[in-house]
Amino acid sequence: MQEARLLVVDDEPGNIMLLEDILLEANRGQICSCSNPYDVVSLYRDFKPDLILLDLMMPGLDGLGVMQQLKEEGGGRIPVPVVVLTADISDKAKRQALAAGAKDFLHKPFDMVELMLRIDNLLETRFLHLDLQRQNETLEERVQARTQELKSAKCRIAQYARDLEETHVEMLERLALAGEFRDDDTGQHTHRVGRTTGLLAQAMGLPEAQVRCIEQAARLHDVGKIGISDTILLKPGRLTPEEFAIIKTHTTIGAALFENGHSELVQTAHRIALSHHERWDGKGYPHQLKGEEIPLEARLLSVADVFDALTHDRPYKTAWPIAEALAEIKRQSGQQFEPQVVEIFETLPHEELI
Repeated sequence: MQEARLLVVDDEPGNIMLLEDILLEANRGQICSCSNPYDVVSLYRDFKPDLILLDLMMPGLDGLGVMQQLKEEGGGRIPVPVVVLTADISDKAKRQALAAGAKDFLHKPFDMVELMLRIDNLLETRFLHLDLQRQNETLEERVQARTQELKSAKCRIAQYARDLEETHVEMLERLALAGEFRDDDTGQHTHRVGRTTGLLAQAMGLPEAQVRCIEQAARLHDVGKIGISDTILLKPGRLTPEEFAIIKTHTTIGAALFENGHSELVQTAHRIALSHHERWDGKGYPHQLKGEEIPLEARLLSVADVFDALTHDRPYKTAWPIAEALAEIKRQSGQQFEPQVVEIFETLPHEELI
Protein backbone atom coordinates (compact mmCIF):
# COMPACT_ATOMS: atom_id res chain seq x y z
CA MET A 1 0.00 0.00 0.00
CA GLN A 2 2.88 2.37 0.73
CA GLU A 3 3.95 2.11 -2.91
CA ALA A 4 0.49 2.87 -4.30
CA ARG A 5 -0.06 5.79 -6.66
CA LEU A 6 -3.36 7.63 -6.18
CA LEU A 7 -4.87 10.33 -8.39
CA VAL A 8 -7.38 12.73 -6.78
CA VAL A 9 -9.72 14.63 -9.11
CA ASP A 10 -12.04 17.30 -7.70
CA ASP A 11 -12.88 20.83 -8.81
CA GLU A 12 -12.91 22.04 -5.16
CA PRO A 13 -9.39 22.70 -3.78
CA GLY A 14 -10.68 22.20 -0.22
CA ASN A 15 -11.83 18.68 -1.03
CA ILE A 16 -8.48 17.90 -2.61
CA MET A 17 -6.59 19.13 0.48
CA LEU A 18 -8.82 17.03 2.75
CA LEU A 19 -8.27 13.87 0.72
CA GLU A 20 -4.53 14.49 0.49
CA ASP A 21 -4.29 14.89 4.30
CA ILE A 22 -6.25 11.66 4.85
CA LEU A 23 -4.13 9.66 2.40
CA LEU A 24 -0.84 11.07 3.63
CA GLU A 25 -1.82 10.39 7.23
CA ALA A 26 -2.61 6.80 6.27
CA ASN A 27 0.73 6.52 4.42
CA ARG A 28 -0.89 5.41 1.16
CA GLY A 29 1.92 6.06 -1.25
CA GLN A 30 2.25 8.87 -3.77
CA ILE A 31 -0.58 11.34 -4.27
CA CYS A 32 -1.26 13.37 -7.39
CA SER A 33 -4.11 15.91 -7.44
CA CYS A 34 -6.03 17.58 -10.24
CA SER A 35 -8.79 20.22 -10.16
CA ASN A 36 -9.20 20.45 -13.96
CA PRO A 37 -11.08 17.40 -15.32
CA TYR A 38 -9.68 18.04 -18.80
CA ASP A 39 -6.18 17.23 -17.52
CA VAL A 40 -7.06 13.79 -16.13
CA VAL A 41 -6.15 11.69 -19.19
CA SER A 42 -2.72 13.31 -19.62
CA LEU A 43 -2.07 12.92 -15.88
CA TYR A 44 -3.11 9.29 -16.11
CA ARG A 45 -0.57 8.71 -18.89
CA ASP A 46 2.27 10.40 -16.98
CA PHE A 47 1.51 9.40 -13.38
CA LYS A 48 0.14 5.89 -14.06
CA PRO A 49 -2.05 5.72 -10.92
CA ASP A 50 -3.21 2.52 -9.24
CA LEU A 51 -6.51 4.12 -8.18
CA ILE A 52 -8.47 7.30 -9.01
CA LEU A 53 -10.66 9.22 -6.55
CA LEU A 54 -13.05 11.10 -8.83
CA ASP A 55 -15.62 13.77 -8.08
CA LEU A 56 -18.81 13.21 -10.05
CA MET A 57 -20.18 16.75 -10.25
CA MET A 58 -17.67 19.08 -11.98
CA PRO A 59 -18.24 21.98 -14.39
CA GLY A 60 -17.51 21.56 -18.08
CA LEU A 61 -16.58 17.89 -17.95
CA ASP A 62 -18.20 15.85 -15.19
CA GLY A 63 -16.99 12.58 -13.71
CA LEU A 64 -19.00 10.54 -16.21
CA GLY A 65 -17.24 12.33 -19.07
CA VAL A 66 -13.85 11.76 -17.45
CA MET A 67 -14.58 8.03 -17.12
CA GLN A 68 -15.60 7.91 -20.77
CA GLN A 69 -12.25 9.45 -21.76
CA LEU A 70 -10.41 6.96 -19.53
CA LYS A 71 -12.38 4.12 -21.11
CA GLU A 72 -11.34 5.28 -24.57
CA GLU A 73 -7.76 5.52 -23.36
CA GLY A 74 -7.98 1.93 -22.08
CA GLY A 75 -9.39 0.51 -25.27
CA GLY A 76 -12.95 0.05 -24.04
CA ARG A 77 -12.48 -0.24 -20.30
CA ILE A 78 -11.05 1.90 -17.52
CA PRO A 79 -7.60 0.41 -16.78
CA VAL A 80 -7.57 1.26 -13.04
CA PRO A 81 -10.26 1.21 -10.31
CA VAL A 82 -12.23 4.43 -9.87
CA VAL A 83 -13.94 5.51 -6.63
CA VAL A 84 -16.63 8.13 -7.28
CA LEU A 85 -17.10 10.76 -4.57
CA THR A 86 -20.22 12.95 -4.85
CA ALA A 87 -22.78 14.90 -2.88
CA ASP A 88 -25.51 13.53 -5.17
CA ILE A 89 -27.09 10.76 -3.11
CA SER A 90 -29.66 9.70 -5.71
CA ASP A 91 -29.83 6.11 -6.91
CA LYS A 92 -29.69 7.42 -10.47
CA ALA A 93 -26.29 9.03 -9.90
CA LYS A 94 -24.99 5.84 -8.31
CA ARG A 95 -26.24 3.65 -11.16
CA GLN A 96 -24.80 6.04 -13.77
CA ALA A 97 -21.39 6.05 -12.08
CA LEU A 98 -21.22 2.27 -11.76
CA ALA A 99 -22.44 1.82 -15.33
CA ALA A 100 -19.75 4.23 -16.55
CA GLY A 101 -17.05 2.03 -15.04
CA ALA A 102 -16.65 3.09 -11.41
CA LYS A 103 -15.71 0.32 -8.98
CA ASP A 104 -17.10 2.01 -5.87
CA PHE A 105 -19.31 4.95 -4.88
CA LEU A 106 -19.21 7.16 -1.76
CA HIS A 107 -21.41 10.06 -0.71
CA LYS A 108 -20.04 13.34 0.56
CA PRO A 109 -19.41 13.99 3.33
CA PHE A 110 -17.81 10.54 3.64
CA ASP A 111 -16.60 8.63 6.65
CA MET A 112 -12.79 8.59 6.62
CA VAL A 113 -12.51 5.06 8.03
CA GLU A 114 -14.95 3.72 5.46
CA LEU A 115 -13.10 5.62 2.70
CA MET A 116 -9.77 4.04 3.65
CA LEU A 117 -11.31 0.57 3.89
CA ARG A 118 -12.79 0.88 0.42
CA ILE A 119 -9.54 2.30 -0.97
CA ASP A 120 -7.52 -0.53 0.60
CA ASN A 121 -9.88 -3.18 -0.72
CA LEU A 122 -9.62 -1.83 -4.25
CA LEU A 123 -5.85 -1.42 -4.02
CA GLU A 124 -5.47 -4.97 -2.75
CA THR A 125 -7.50 -6.24 -5.69
CA ARG A 126 -5.49 -4.00 -8.03
CA PHE A 127 -2.14 -5.33 -6.75
CA LEU A 128 -3.33 -8.93 -6.86
CA HIS A 129 -4.36 -8.36 -10.46
CA LEU A 130 -0.99 -6.81 -11.30
CA ASP A 131 0.84 -9.64 -9.56
CA LEU A 132 -1.19 -12.22 -11.47
CA GLN A 133 -0.52 -10.33 -14.69
CA ARG A 134 3.22 -10.36 -13.98
CA GLN A 135 3.11 -14.05 -13.18
CA ASN A 136 1.23 -14.72 -16.41
CA GLU A 137 3.77 -12.69 -18.36
CA THR A 138 6.62 -14.57 -16.69
CA LEU A 139 4.88 -17.87 -17.36
CA GLU A 140 4.30 -16.88 -20.97
CA GLU A 141 7.95 -15.93 -21.32
CA ARG A 142 8.96 -19.27 -19.85
CA VAL A 143 6.55 -21.11 -22.13
CA GLN A 144 7.90 -19.24 -25.14
CA ALA A 145 11.47 -19.91 -24.04
CA ARG A 146 10.74 -23.60 -23.49
CA THR A 147 8.87 -23.79 -26.78
CA GLN A 148 11.85 -22.23 -28.52
CA GLU A 149 14.15 -24.68 -26.74
CA LEU A 150 11.97 -27.56 -27.90
CA LYS A 151 11.94 -26.22 -31.46
CA SER A 152 15.70 -25.86 -31.37
CA ALA A 153 16.05 -29.36 -29.95
CA LYS A 154 13.76 -30.76 -32.64
CA CYS A 155 15.78 -28.94 -35.28
CA ARG A 156 19.00 -30.34 -33.84
CA ILE A 157 17.52 -33.84 -33.73
CA ALA A 158 16.24 -33.50 -37.28
CA GLN A 159 19.63 -32.23 -38.42
CA TYR A 160 21.33 -35.06 -36.55
CA ALA A 161 18.99 -37.54 -38.23
CA ARG A 162 19.75 -36.02 -41.63
CA ASP A 163 23.46 -36.06 -40.93
CA LEU A 164 23.23 -39.64 -39.71
CA GLU A 165 21.29 -40.71 -42.79
CA GLU A 166 23.72 -38.88 -45.05
CA THR A 167 26.57 -40.64 -43.26
CA HIS A 168 24.84 -43.99 -43.77
CA VAL A 169 24.27 -43.20 -47.43
CA GLU A 170 27.86 -42.10 -47.88
CA MET A 171 29.17 -45.26 -46.22
CA LEU A 172 26.90 -47.44 -48.35
CA GLU A 173 27.87 -45.56 -51.51
CA ARG A 174 31.50 -46.09 -50.67
CA LEU A 175 30.79 -49.78 -50.23
CA ALA A 176 29.07 -49.76 -53.60
CA LEU A 177 32.04 -47.98 -55.16
CA ALA A 178 34.39 -50.50 -53.56
CA GLY A 179 32.59 -53.21 -55.44
CA GLU A 180 32.13 -51.13 -58.58
CA PHE A 181 35.80 -50.18 -58.91
CA ARG A 182 36.60 -53.84 -59.33
CA ASP A 183 34.95 -54.02 -62.78
CA ASP A 184 34.59 -50.31 -63.61
CA ASP A 185 37.80 -48.30 -63.60
CA THR A 186 35.95 -44.98 -63.28
CA GLY A 187 33.50 -46.11 -60.62
CA GLN A 188 30.80 -43.99 -62.30
CA HIS A 189 28.42 -46.82 -63.16
CA THR A 190 26.47 -46.50 -59.90
CA HIS A 191 26.02 -42.74 -60.33
CA ARG A 192 24.92 -43.01 -63.96
CA VAL A 193 22.44 -45.75 -63.15
CA GLY A 194 21.13 -43.79 -60.16
CA ARG A 195 20.60 -40.67 -62.27
CA THR A 196 18.87 -42.59 -65.09
CA THR A 197 16.62 -44.42 -62.63
CA GLY A 198 15.71 -41.08 -61.03
CA LEU A 199 14.82 -39.63 -64.43
CA LEU A 200 12.61 -42.63 -65.14
CA ALA A 201 10.86 -42.24 -61.78
CA GLN A 202 10.36 -38.53 -62.46
CA ALA A 203 8.99 -39.20 -65.95
CA MET A 204 6.49 -41.62 -64.41
CA GLY A 205 5.13 -38.77 -62.28
CA LEU A 206 6.26 -40.08 -58.89
CA PRO A 207 6.47 -37.56 -56.02
CA GLU A 208 9.70 -35.59 -55.80
CA ALA A 209 10.69 -37.09 -52.42
CA GLN A 210 10.20 -40.61 -53.77
CA VAL A 211 12.18 -39.79 -56.91
CA ARG A 212 15.07 -38.51 -54.79
CA CYS A 213 14.94 -41.62 -52.59
CA ILE A 214 14.91 -43.96 -55.60
CA GLU A 215 17.83 -42.15 -57.22
CA GLN A 216 19.92 -42.44 -54.06
CA ALA A 217 18.98 -46.07 -53.45
CA ALA A 218 19.65 -47.00 -57.09
CA ARG A 219 23.32 -46.15 -56.63
CA LEU A 220 23.54 -49.00 -54.14
CA HIS A 221 22.12 -51.72 -56.39
CA ASP A 222 25.42 -53.57 -56.92
CA VAL A 223 26.84 -53.23 -53.42
CA GLY A 224 26.67 -57.02 -53.12
CA LYS A 225 29.59 -57.28 -55.54
CA ILE A 226 31.95 -56.82 -52.61
CA GLY A 227 31.19 -60.45 -51.76
CA ILE A 228 32.12 -61.81 -55.21
CA SER A 229 35.61 -63.12 -55.97
CA ASP A 230 37.71 -61.13 -58.46
CA THR A 231 38.41 -64.37 -60.29
CA ILE A 232 34.76 -64.57 -61.24
CA LEU A 233 33.84 -60.89 -61.31
CA LEU A 234 36.69 -59.94 -63.64
CA LYS A 235 36.73 -63.07 -65.77
CA PRO A 236 36.99 -61.94 -69.42
CA GLY A 237 35.45 -65.06 -70.92
CA ARG A 238 32.09 -66.79 -70.56
CA LEU A 239 31.17 -67.84 -67.04
CA THR A 240 30.49 -71.44 -66.16
CA PRO A 241 27.04 -72.27 -64.71
CA GLU A 242 28.66 -72.57 -61.28
CA GLU A 243 30.36 -69.20 -61.63
CA PHE A 244 27.18 -67.52 -62.84
CA ALA A 245 25.37 -68.97 -59.84
CA ILE A 246 27.92 -67.22 -57.63
CA ILE A 247 27.51 -63.95 -59.55
CA LYS A 248 23.78 -64.12 -58.89
CA THR A 249 24.38 -64.07 -55.16
CA HIS A 250 25.38 -60.38 -55.30
CA THR A 251 21.64 -59.62 -55.17
CA THR A 252 21.09 -61.45 -51.90
CA ILE A 253 24.40 -60.26 -50.47
CA GLY A 254 23.45 -56.67 -51.22
CA ALA A 255 19.94 -57.15 -49.83
CA ALA A 256 21.38 -58.60 -46.63
CA LEU A 257 23.29 -55.37 -46.03
CA PHE A 258 19.98 -53.47 -45.95
CA GLU A 259 17.96 -56.09 -44.09
CA ASN A 260 15.49 -54.71 -41.50
CA GLY A 261 16.33 -51.10 -42.31
CA HIS A 262 14.10 -48.45 -40.75
CA SER A 263 14.47 -45.54 -43.14
CA GLU A 264 12.64 -45.35 -46.47
CA LEU A 265 15.99 -45.02 -48.23
CA VAL A 266 17.40 -48.25 -46.77
CA GLN A 267 14.15 -50.12 -47.41
CA THR A 268 14.15 -48.92 -51.03
CA ALA A 269 17.80 -49.93 -51.40
CA HIS A 270 16.91 -53.38 -50.06
CA ARG A 271 14.16 -53.88 -52.65
CA ILE A 272 16.40 -52.68 -55.48
CA ALA A 273 19.46 -54.70 -54.48
CA LEU A 274 17.39 -57.87 -54.16
CA SER A 275 15.19 -57.56 -57.25
CA HIS A 276 17.05 -55.59 -59.94
CA HIS A 277 17.83 -58.78 -61.87
CA GLU A 278 14.26 -60.07 -61.83
CA ARG A 279 12.59 -60.14 -65.25
CA TRP A 280 9.12 -59.04 -66.35
CA ASP A 281 8.53 -62.56 -67.76
CA GLY A 282 9.48 -64.27 -64.49
CA LYS A 283 12.79 -65.74 -65.70
CA GLY A 284 15.07 -63.56 -63.61
CA TYR A 285 16.73 -64.12 -60.24
CA PRO A 286 16.92 -64.65 -57.32
CA HIS A 287 13.19 -65.35 -56.79
CA GLN A 288 11.77 -65.49 -60.33
CA LEU A 289 9.29 -62.70 -59.63
CA LYS A 290 7.00 -61.82 -62.51
CA GLY A 291 5.34 -58.62 -63.74
CA GLU A 292 4.20 -56.29 -60.98
CA GLU A 293 5.42 -58.71 -58.34
CA ILE A 294 8.76 -57.01 -58.98
CA PRO A 295 9.07 -53.78 -56.96
CA LEU A 296 8.62 -50.68 -59.11
CA GLU A 297 12.05 -49.32 -58.19
CA ALA A 298 13.71 -52.52 -59.39
CA ARG A 299 11.74 -52.47 -62.67
CA LEU A 300 12.98 -48.95 -63.33
CA LEU A 301 16.57 -49.71 -62.41
CA SER A 302 16.64 -52.86 -64.52
CA VAL A 303 16.33 -50.81 -67.72
CA ALA A 304 18.81 -48.17 -66.55
CA ASP A 305 21.34 -50.81 -65.47
CA VAL A 306 21.24 -52.75 -68.74
CA PHE A 307 21.44 -49.59 -70.87
CA ASP A 308 24.53 -48.44 -68.94
CA ALA A 309 26.14 -51.89 -69.13
CA LEU A 310 25.56 -52.09 -72.88
CA THR A 311 26.92 -48.62 -73.65
CA HIS A 312 30.15 -48.99 -71.63
CA ASP A 313 33.13 -51.31 -71.83
CA ARG A 314 33.19 -54.32 -69.53
CA PRO A 315 35.89 -56.99 -69.05
CA TYR A 316 33.85 -59.35 -71.21
CA LYS A 317 32.70 -56.91 -73.94
CA THR A 318 33.15 -53.54 -75.64
CA ALA A 319 30.62 -50.69 -75.49
CA TRP A 320 27.62 -50.79 -77.85
CA PRO A 321 26.45 -47.75 -79.82
CA ILE A 322 23.44 -46.03 -78.30
CA ALA A 323 21.16 -47.02 -81.19
CA GLU A 324 21.99 -50.70 -80.81
CA ALA A 325 21.53 -50.54 -77.03
CA LEU A 326 18.11 -48.91 -77.48
CA ALA A 327 17.12 -51.54 -80.03
CA GLU A 328 18.08 -54.31 -77.60
CA ILE A 329 16.09 -52.75 -74.76
CA LYS A 330 13.06 -52.35 -77.01
CA ARG A 331 13.41 -55.97 -78.14
CA GLN A 332 13.35 -57.08 -74.51
CA SER A 333 10.14 -55.12 -73.79
CA GLY A 334 7.60 -57.52 -72.29
CA GLN A 335 10.33 -60.10 -71.66
CA GLN A 336 13.12 -58.72 -69.51
CA PHE A 337 11.55 -55.26 -69.03
CA GLU A 338 8.15 -53.80 -68.26
CA PRO A 339 6.74 -52.36 -71.51
CA GLN A 340 5.57 -49.12 -69.92
CA VAL A 341 9.03 -48.47 -68.46
CA VAL A 342 10.60 -49.10 -71.87
CA GLU A 343 8.21 -46.61 -73.50
CA ILE A 344 9.14 -43.97 -70.94
CA PHE A 345 12.84 -44.74 -71.28
CA GLU A 346 12.64 -44.11 -75.02
CA THR A 347 11.66 -40.47 -74.28
CA LEU A 348 14.79 -39.72 -72.21
CA PRO A 349 17.86 -37.87 -73.60
CA HIS A 350 20.02 -40.97 -74.05
CA GLU A 351 23.17 -39.15 -75.10
CA GLU A 352 23.18 -37.42 -71.72
CA LEU A 353 22.87 -40.69 -69.84
CA ILE A 354 26.30 -42.03 -70.76
